[in-house]
Amino acid sequence: MARAYETVIGLEVHAQLKTATKLFCGCPTDYGAAPNTQVCPVCLGLPGALPVPNERAMELAAIAGLALGCDVRSESRFDRKNYFYPDLSKGYQISQFEHPLNLGGHLTFLVGDQEKTVGLTRIHVEEDAAKNLHGAGGGAATVVDFNRGGTPLIEIVSEPDLRSAVEAEAYLRKLRDVLMFLGVNDGNLEEGSFRCDANVSVRPVGQEEFGTRTEIKNINSFKFVRQAIDYEVSRQVGVLESGGRVVQETRGWNDVTGKTFSQRSKEDAHDYRYFPDPDLPPIVFGAERIEALRKAAPKLPEQLRAEWTSEWGLTPYDAEVLTGHPAIAAYFGEVAGALDAGGREPRAEAGKRAANFIQAEVLRDVKTSGLDATFSVPAADVAELLSRVQAGTLTGKQGKQVFSEMASSGEGAEAVIARLGVQAPISDTGALEGDIRAIIAANPAQHEQYKAGKTKVLGFFVGQVMRVTKGAADPATVNALLERLLQE
Repeated sequence: MARAYETVIGLEVHAQLKTATKLFCGCPTDYGAAPNTQVCPVCLGLPGALPVPNERAMELAAIAGLALGCDVRSESRFDRKNYFYPDLSKGYQISQFEHPLNLGGHLTFLVGDQEKTVGLTRIHVEEDAAKNLHGAGGGAATVVDFNRGGTPLIEIVSEPDLRSAVEAEAYLRKLRDVLMFLGVNDGNLEEGSFRCDANVSVRPVGQEEFGTRTEIKNINSFKFVRQAIDYEVSRQVGVLESGGRVVQETRGWNDVTGKTFSQRSKEDAHDYRYFPDPDLPPIVFGAERIEALRKAAPKLPEQLRAEWTSEWGLTPYDAEVLTGHPAIAAYFGEVAGALDAGGREPRAEAGKRAANFIQAEVLRDVKTSGLDATFSVPAADVAELLSRVQAGTLTGKQGKQVFSEMASSGEGAEAVIARLGVQAPISDTGALEGDIRAIIAANPAQHEQYKAGKTKVLGFFVGQVMRVTKGAADPATVNALLERLLQE
């Protein structure tokens, strides 16, 4: 009878810090530049070149540590991590080992409807390696693009607290959201700015000692993380059940075959020959500066959702949708804030109005890329449009029509209203009553249905009124008149 096994997973997430320049030089960090055009003697490691720490990178790393409950150290140091590989022109990587910036911490997230907390070992700062392009030009050669070399990273090392691929994916999604809302990382998996290594092992259920782990390197997709872990767990169980022994090694993931593959034997820390970098002084953060960074950090999604449901009257679902991306959250905040500042309606009504319109009309055309998002109409213009609807100078239907034209033409609400000749809503009961009586008389069958108790036919009459008035009739007035006149 086969034994039952427990999966043990620890993740090492590499997140590029959102800085304009590299960690130790002034080269830009723009993605997509021509190969080897964003390099200098420092990031290439040429003799005599000296590194200078990027202050903003260290601040962003500290902000991430504060948000994740780490102990942000008043003094941290950089080390040299020595190993030979084509993507390290210096022959070593500048990283942190003995004295990292952030120690401890945790991340709490949902797996389905169950809450789980995973401990963090540390969050340290290091430079990224260059990018190897294997089989360039269809041959056997490997070429190296050093543009990425020296880009600032934080490595977020978790405790081995995860027990399934599903938990690992949920952890990564939550971590990515946190870093994006902080403005620390752009969350762009396709560009490799958020990627992870997964340390995976299995052990018989009830055994306290960990099994031998393997490390799956550089996975840059939530789907692939889940698939790679599931495959590796199955592979390791198969090895043990056949009487074999799992070997500690580094493995890659092939998304075409759906399998992990051996790359090299796994090094331990002593194999890297860490030692303090003699060219870099300690990084010092005073208590006042740490507290200033804590106060200046943007709000996280769960904080926004709590505020929006309690203060702005949003449903939990609406709040979840509107915190799906930092730019969308900021857009909603600007629209709702402008409506609230107008003082025309209670805050909860302003929030609901903004949330409903953004979800129904604005989000259908929004395009996001990393931290950026493209909106067809600026938030200020949407707030102005919704103010007109609330004030009664436009009906809801007219507001949607005007918004559609604003999105396609780039004009403001006033220009679109003038160009289309949009009529002000008709709320004069005397003017509307004649039209409604004529519509009722022209549709006797539907009138009889209504009087027989089929009240859903009211919608038919509302539609007829709106057609006759070209959408200019005030909906509330129309409904009140119809309910009275249909009873006659």
